[in-house]
Amino acid sequence: MSLKIMRKESLQTYLGADQKFVKSLTASDLMTLGIGAVIGTGIFILPGTVAANDAGPGVTLSFLMAAIVCALAAMCYAEFSSALPVAGSAYSYGNVVFGELIGWVLGWALILEYMLAVASVSTGWAAYFNSLLASFGINIPTALSGPFDPAHGTYINIVAVAIVLIVTLILSRGMRSSMRINNVAVIIKILIILVFIGVGLFFIKPANYHPFLPFKMGGVMHGATTVFFAFLGFDAVSSSAAEVKNPKKNMPLGIIGTLVIATILYMGVSVVLTGMVPYTKLDVANPVAFALKAVNQGWIADLLSIGALVGMFTMMVTMTYSSSRLVYSIGRDGLLPKFLSKLDEHSSTPQAALWIVAVIIAAMGGLVSLDQLTSLVNIGTLLAFTFVSFGIIPLRKRKDIGNKGGFQVPWFPVLPILSGIACLVMIALLSVQTFIGAGIWFVIGIILYFSYGYRHSKLAHESTTTD
Repeated sequence: MSLKIMRKESLQTYLGADQKFVKSLTASDLMTLGIGAVIGTGIFILPGTVAANDAGPGVTLSFLMAAIVCALAAMCYAEFSSALPVAGSAYSYGNVVFGELIGWVLGWALILEYMLAVASVSTGWAAYFNSLLASFGINIPTALSGPFDPAHGTYINIVAVAIVLIVTLILSRGMRSSMRINNVAVIIKILIILVFIGVGLFFIKPANYHPFLPFKMGGVMHGATTVFFAFLGFDAVSSSAAEVKNPKKNMPLGIIGTLVIATILYMGVSVVLTGMVPYTKLDVANPVAFALKAVNQGWIADLLSIGALVGMFTMMVTMTYSSSRLVYSIGRDGLLPKFLSKLDEHSSTPQAALWIVAVIIAAMGGLVSLDQLTSLVNIGTLLAFTFVSFGIIPLRKRKDIGNKGGFQVPWFPVLPILSGIACLVMIALLSVQTFIGAGIWFVIGIILYFSYGYRHSKLAHESTTTD
C-alpha cells in the first residue's frame, strides 16, 4: 500500500487527458480571473479597520509587506503552472512531485477553500442585494432570507442559492462567453475603485498622516498578518492552465500580474482613505463609505454598493470555475467517480463536475450558517501554498519535466524555502478553532481516500510510475 499511495503521476498522462479543453484564455483573461477572486468587499473594509486597530496610516506598508510574502508563493505557482500546464492546480502539482496521497490531501484542502469561499460570499452578496432591494421598498420574505433556522423563522437564503446557480449557468456556456461577462464585471469593479481614489485625492489632509506609525513597526507587521488573507485567491488562476494559450508565457503573467494590480489597488485605497479621515475614526463597518459621507460625497458611497456586488460576483465566478476544474482533475485520476471528468462536446466544460459543485455550494450558502467556518478557507489555502513552495525543489530535479522558456523562481532554492517558511508561520497564527475544524475535514478526507480513492485510483492499478 505504501508504494501505491506515494506513486507519482506522469506529466504526459495529464497533458493527454486535458487536451480536449479549448485553449482560449489569454494573459489578460487570467488577470481578470485573478483580480475577480482577490479584490472583493475587503478592499472597502480592511484598509480602514486595520488602520484604526493596528497600523494607523502605516496600513499602506502592511499591504505592501503582505504582498511581498504572497509574491513568494505567487512565483512558485507561476513556475509550477509554466512547467505543468494542466488542470487541478496544487492537487495536480502534488500528484506529480510528491505522490498520490499528498496530492489528494492538497485537493481535499482546495475543495474546502474554493467551495466554502463561494458559499460564504454568496451569503454576503445576498445581504447586499437584499439591502439594495429594501431601499426600493422591496423586501424578501423572512422565511427565504437566511439559513435553515426555524426558531428564527428562516428556512433558506433564496438569493444566495440563486446567485450561485446564475454564476454556474454562465460558466456552463463555456469559457469564452463566461470570460466576456467576467472581464466586463472586473473592469466595472476596478473603475469604481479608481473613482474613489480619484475623488478622494481632492479631500486628503496631510495632517491625517501624522503620526504615520502610531503603533510603531510592530503594528504594521501585525496589520500585515491580518491583510495577508485579502490577497488569497490568485492561486485559483493556476486551475485554468489546461485552457490557456501559450501557458509558459501567459500563466506567470496572469498570476504575478494579478498580485501586482491587487497590491496597487489596495495600497491606493489605503493611502487615500487614511488621508481623508483620521485613522482613529475608521473602526466602523464600512470605513470607505463612512469617509465619503464625511466629505459629503455620499453618491460615491452608493456607487460602492454596486462595486461590492460586482466584486463578490466576480469572486464567485473564479472560485466556482476553479472548484469545477479541481473536481474534474480528481475524477480524471479516479480518486472521485470518473463521470466527473467528462467534458461536454459543445462547451468543452466538465458539466457534471460544475453542476455538482454548484449544488453543494448552493446548499451550503442557502441552508448553513457559515460564520464560524470561513476561517477554514485560510488554512486550506496556506497548506497548498506551503507544499507548492517546497515543491519547487523536487520539481527542479525532475528530468522528465522540461520548462525551457518558462518562468523559474529566482534565487533558487532560497526563495521557495522562504516562501514555505512564511506560509508555515501564517498557519501557526491561525486560531485553535480553525485547527479543530480543519482536523475534522482532513479526517473525513483520509477516510474517503482509503475507502474509495485508493481502490479506484488509476495509479494504484498501474505497474509503472515516474520517479
